[in-house]
Amino acid sequence: MNKFHSTRSTTDSLTAKQAIRKGIADDGGLFVTDALGNANVNVAELPGKSYQQIAYEVLSLLLDDFSEQELRDCIERAYGAQWSDERITPLKQVGSDYVLELFNGPTCAFKDVALQILPRFMACTKPESDPNEQIMIVTATSGDTGKAALAGFADVPGTGITVFYPQGKVSRVQELQMTTQQGNNVHVSAVDGNFDDAQTEVKRIFGDAAFAEQLAEHHVKLSSANSINIGRLVPQVVYYFAAYAQLLEAGKIKVGDEVEFVVPTGNFGNVLAGYYAKRMGLPVRDLVVASDRNNVLFDFLVSGTYNKQRPFYETISPSMDILVSSNLERMLYYLSCNDPNLVADCMNDLREWGAFEVPEMLLQKIRHVFNTGWANEDQVREMIADCWNKHQYVIDPHTACGYFVMQQMPRDPEVPRVLLATASPYKFPRVVNESLGLDATGTDFECMDVLSKATGTPIPAMLRNLETAEVRFRDDVPVAGMEQFVADSAAQL
Repeated sequence: MNKFHSTRSTTDSLTAKQAIRKGIADDGGLFVTDALGNANVNVAELPGKSYQQIAYEVLSLLLDDFSEQELRDCIERAYGAQWSDERITPLKQVGSDYVLELFNGPTCAFKDVALQILPRFMACTKPESDPNEQIMIVTATSGDTGKAALAGFADVPGTGITVFYPQGKVSRVQELQMTTQQGNNVHVSAVDGNFDDAQTEVKRIFGDAAFAEQLAEHHVKLSSANSINIGRLVPQVVYYFAAYAQLLEAGKIKVGDEVEFVVPTGNFGNVLAGYYAKRMGLPVRDLVVASDRNNVLFDFLVSGTYNKQRPFYETISPSMDILVSSNLERMLYYLSCNDPNLVADCMNDLREWGAFEVPEMLLQKIRHVFNTGWANEDQVREMIADCWNKHQYVIDPHTACGYFVMQQMPRDPEVPRVLLATASPYKFPRVVNESLGLDATGTDFECMDVLSKATGTPIPAMLRNLETAEVRFRDDVPVAGMEQFVADSAAQL
């Protein structure tokens, strides 16, 4: 059975269920298993399988303490009628390349792939020692995780959810998606700060032993829906295998042929899932990390120095406006040959000095797996226009970061390139309209109508209907007030 422990120590020995329920290790590290890659997915057997069947093949290897029935039930309920495409993550040919659409779920962002199944996982983890225990999910969001988590956990028995987002630093559509969320167990607040401020405070709250004891007296335990939670990360591994299966079915590759994936990422979870897939037998040539102007990951992958002491830019790709990429430490753990001391030292340096540096030998190993690039905002706008003008395909600003990086890379005609499309362009209609030379002077909803008419693409109903949805949450707290907001939310469970 896979056992999970912190990236920063090996003292824990938890099952997958226990790691999912706990969310983050006591020492602040993220849960990993040294069994990753011991069992591989047989890619030759993927063609002809549904997304749900591929999900079972992948997840049964990673979450091996879930029974077959538990896992199949979770998958069936997570990937059903709430998706607008029965393939869940369809692969579309765009020019000579491919786009993997990850935004056909109920909140129109790639986070749905994981956050439709995480609440189902969580429901399977209730401890026998305290059957009355309730989980309070606490999450900081840079834009998309918040709504996807709220939609996944709304009115799930035995859980509550509290979401914090940076005031004024998400799109209007993203904000309305969160503040209009229905459900008796959901709580939302803006935070006076940026995403890194909110995420750092959430991690501190998780590590506050006195606060944990206070909540435990009321049978409440904290957990996370960010990709720091292993139950959030592993469902994302599935769509890499699903993309490969679709390429095989279309006759674009043969079994064993390598594929290149270009991944817009901020917190490093989306691309780390691709590394997990590679470790589990997927023939991956390169994983390309695409950043926006907040290019801390680009600088790290080029120089080996991670430095968060730098200007923070509010860009037109807000979900990638991140300077502390939490999932990087899982990658450091695996590529340092499972060295928790190195990870602990790096994370301590990051906390104390705002930067860390990895040894040259480790950097070379990292660069053998991960390629990188970034796009500024002018380039993002140009790529939205370029993709539409050349291919009649509309992309959002985050996907456009990846599209730009992909265009800069040397092309090997023998290796297909797959760009992960992370969000519907209708979540950012004003930016998309400006990029396409369309009218962007009205409200976001008027911009949606203009975009739909000009491109002939349908507006997702759940986004268009936000215009008349009731705003339920108007809270705005300072960073120092987040813990009290969580306490107040937990008191309502």
